[in-house]
Amino acid sequence: VMDRDKEYLIMPVTNEVRAVFDGQPSEKQLSLDSGVEQIYSADEGWRLLTKRIKKAKHVATLAAPKPYLEQQAFYTNPAKAHLIGKLKLINGDIKLLDLRPHLARMRVIKQAPELAAIKQAIAITSRAIKSVQKRSFEYEYQIEASLTAQFRRAGASGHGFSPIVASGQRACVLHNISNNERLDPDELVVLDIGAEVDNYSADITRTFLPEGQASKRQQAVYQAVKSVQDFALSLVKPGAYIKTNEQLVEAFMGEKLRELGLIKTISSQTVRQFFPHSTSHFLGLDVHDVGDYGQPLAPGMVITVEPGIYIPAERLGVRIEDDVLLTAKGAKVLSASLPRSLT
Repeated sequence: VMDRDKEYLIMPVTNEVRAVFDGQPSEKQLSLDSGVEQIYSADEGWRLLTKRIKKAKHVATLAAPKPYLEQQAFYTNPAKAHLIGKLKLINGDIKLLDLRPHLARMRVIKQAPELAAIKQAIAITSRAIKSVQKRSFEYEYQIEASLTAQFRRAGASGHGFSPIVASGQRACVLHNISNNERLDPDELVVLDIGAEVDNYSADITRTFLPEGQASKRQQAVYQAVKSVQDFALSLVKPGAYIKTNEQLVEAFMGEKLRELGLIKTISSQTVRQFFPHSTSHFLGLDVHDVGDYGQPLAPGMVITVEPGIYIPAERLGVRIEDDVLLTAKGAKVLSASLPRSLT
């Protein structure tokens, strides 16, 4: 709760059963995590807040999402809706202000501690990727297990999102997270992972051949994706728009797909058959972080640049992804120390 010159946390309601299974929330840790010193119990905090809500005309909070998000195919956390319902029970005339757009615009500009956490997550992720590229594995899950162990040893809390270790046909499924199949030495492996440090995640993708010699076709597709990424990176600069850049990348990708013999005419429909996702997204507290995609790029933003080509008929998928910081001079690739190579 932030109320004029006061701020405080209200503890969740706890009971003995939850305490046995989950432990008691630590007031000290909550204060360290939030930077808020004053902490009240659920009963005491709500008594204090209720007095203010009864007199207030406006309250700023986060609007509740829809109960079900069809595109993501999951039900959302009802906590925000529950909170709003409770506030309206206290004061039926109160007007609610939605803070989400304001917070989203603030979150896209990273401050120094945020950048420090992201850079550390990227460094840990890069070292782990280099390590697994130099070793032999029989199964995808063995690579995942090695990455997890390295993340934790290096001080990360774990993975920032479900890791993707996908080879051959499975690399053509963008979010293949089963990671349980045997590796074929003749098939490329797509590794899309990110360590999490202080709640901030890296998001890096490399495609490589663990053993053997890449075929001419594999090399051609890989070089095409690499060229598209280079082009996309050249577009990242203050004042540019992600949506405008996406249109330019799509057209450039079309040229590469035509050179590979995958399409004859360049259109959004033909290109997206083999490149079905966007090139960039914001990176921060969430791996696909909030942000206004109609807002021009500005110094302090961190985005990904990740083109890919996926050819299920050839059991061939390639994606290269790097994390980029916007500066006054242009784009700084934070993951540049990690080579972009097939072997």
